[in-house]
Amino acid sequence: MTSQLLSSRDDTGPVRLPEKPGWNWAAFLFGLCALLVLPGGEPRAAGQDIRFVRDTEIENTIRLYVKPLFDVAGLDASFVRIVLIESPVLNAFVSGGQRIFVNTGLLRAADDPTQVQGVLAHEIGHITGGHLIAMRDNLAKARATQIASMLLGLPLAIASGRADAAVAATAAGSQIATRQFLAYSRGMEQSADQAGVGFMDQARISTRGMAEFFQKLQAQSRLYSADTNAYARTHPLTEDRLAFVRNHADQSPYSNIKPDPLLIAAHARMHAKLDGYLLAPETVLQRYSPDSQALPDRYARAVALMRLHRVDQALTLIDGLIAQEPQDGFFLEMRGEILRDAGRMREAIAAYRKAVEILPWAAMIHARLGQTMLEIDDPTMDDDMIRHLREAVRYEPWFTSAWRTLAGAYARQGDIGNAALSQAEGALRDGDMAMAKREAERAMNTLPNASPGWLRAEDISLQTSPPEEDG
Repeated sequence: MTSQLLSSRDDTGPVRLPEKPGWNWAAFLFGLCALLVLPGGEPRAAGQDIRFVRDTEIENTIRLYVKPLFDVAGLDASFVRIVLIESPVLNAFVSGGQRIFVNTGLLRAADDPTQVQGVLAHEIGHITGGHLIAMRDNLAKARATQIASMLLGLPLAIASGRADAAVAATAAGSQIATRQFLAYSRGMEQSADQAGVGFMDQARISTRGMAEFFQKLQAQSRLYSADTNAYARTHPLTEDRLAFVRNHADQSPYSNIKPDPLLIAAHARMHAKLDGYLLAPETVLQRYSPDSQALPDRYARAVALMRLHRVDQALTLIDGLIAQEPQDGFFLEMRGEILRDAGRMREAIAAYRKAVEILPWAAMIHARLGQTMLEIDDPTMDDDMIRHLREAVRYEPWFTSAWRTLAGAYARQGDIGNAALSQAEGALRDGDMAMAKREAERAMNTLPNASPGWLRAEDISLQTSPPEEDG
């Protein structure tokens, strides 16, 4: 989707699941606190990568959902990042740096915008409640209990000569730590619910969607055990919580307010696009009738036909949508994707250009345009290529793949100093401090002394230097 499924190292940072099962600190964090450590929350095979989804339209749709909630919560939307995870499991959670992770399974299961808004209002409640810091403190206490039980168990095993004594003591400590953690977590979940319904009332959004979706999540938790239901594990769905949200929905003066028709239309498009990319193309073509003239149905079919490399049919559908909505930048972006997938790069560039004229803030489309220009190797496009890639990182400074593409664009021009600086910027955001320092120093050796680029390279070099030891 600019339309990419990204693996473990991408623009959100490196993430991998534990290589081996068993009780250890990493496993404890993974099993009990997926919302703080790893996106996804659902069990996967050892070493399997988390897959992130980047799509301008879908991310924009979610921002439309949460903007009124951010406003009433007093959060600056520019500091809150939406991260999409490709997973069928219904889950959403918050992590450090005001990041909200949302599984595609949750988006596809939601019947209308208010159901997604209800879940996200709850997550915003975690952010405003300072729950991440409190959770870390409580995890530290739980860890102390685990360590204490291990210290108790090991001498017992040595004295008795029986290894199973140590295992039993450690297992008991694990159960105590788990109970301590979950008891605290339930209190935070109730607090986040209270904040969430308050935010929805202030924004005049019906809380019936929150109640309906929590009911859906509870039904899922009855079908699966706690070990396979990520939301049940990271967000305990107690009867008290469900009763509170239902009662609030029954009493709120805003519960009968219908969602904005524009949001309903955006939700239908998001559903169709996710289906188009995530389901088997043949399934999409069966599910979305070729006789239907509904916009979402044609959109889903266009994506599926692109994936089957039936280019002319995909273009016929997307061109029909563009004729219907000529100022829709997302349809133009999709036209670019279809053409790019078919190897028709110059035509793709023309479509991307039109898309960013309508959506100048769309970093991913700027990056896709710059990347396509780089790949066709036409020096007459070099200045425009760099301009679009710089726009991409201006709007999304954490966009590491755009920084890497920008480095390649500068290298093609022979601008080694700015190529090294761009590599340093990407490495810094990837968490590769050694590479960031190395490339920053290479940039300083090449760029004019005290120029803006040189000064930025110096900042990165200093930022990535190990702290000096006192005396």
